[in-house]
Amino acid sequence: MDYSMYASVRAGDPAAFRELFTQHAPTVYAHAFRVTGDWAAAEDVVSLAFLEAWRLRERLRDEGSSPRPWLMGIAINVLRNRGRAARRHREAMARLPPRENVPDFADELVGRMADARRLAAAKTALGKLRRIDREVFTLCVWSGLTSAEAARALDVAEGTVRARLSRARVRMRKLAAAELSALSSPESEKPQRSPRSGQQRGSRTAAAGPARKENR
Repeated sequence: MDYSMYASVRAGDPAAFRELFTQHAPTVYAHAFRVTGDWAAAEDVVSLAFLEAWRLRERLRDEGSSPRPWLMGIAINVLRNRGRAARRHREAMARLPPRENVPDFADELVGRMADARRLAAAKTALGKLRRIDREVFTLCVWSGLTSAEAARALDVAEGTVRARLSRARVRMRKLAAAELSALSSPESEKPQRSPRSGQQRGSRTAAAGPARKENR
């Protein structure tokens, strides 16, 4: 491995960092998009991750065959911070008075790129995993990192990654199958009939009874 680019990045060489970005930004973007399901959010994650990588460039070490684990570790932290910020935002919004919902067209864009139901099922299932299992799964399965690279990215032992990945695979298969089955169920697509007409008939009947008695 020629570590000359590493040294140039640590020294603050813009050309070397630009090369680093060109080579690895697509991987970071693909990972962020799969986790968030939102292309705009994924672009934000890429921007923040490489901004942080530039700030922390002196921590890039001459080890491994690729700087990908180091970059993905930074991206994971950005996603964690984004998730915490999103939760705080949802909690704050929940405390506000209800307002008319504004249509969100992000799902439509996602649907053009992949099977919407499968993506929805996978995202829902992924959200039910523990955070560390979710991170291991997305890094190894969706982004193609090896167990050793994921261990470096998450700063845990490689054996821990393998154990959590095995557990996450089993859980994801079961959860995704259940979610997909629920989304594909005919019952989920049937419009619910309003009980209004029955309530009206009942109310008229109930109201007519006392009226007839009074007329007697």
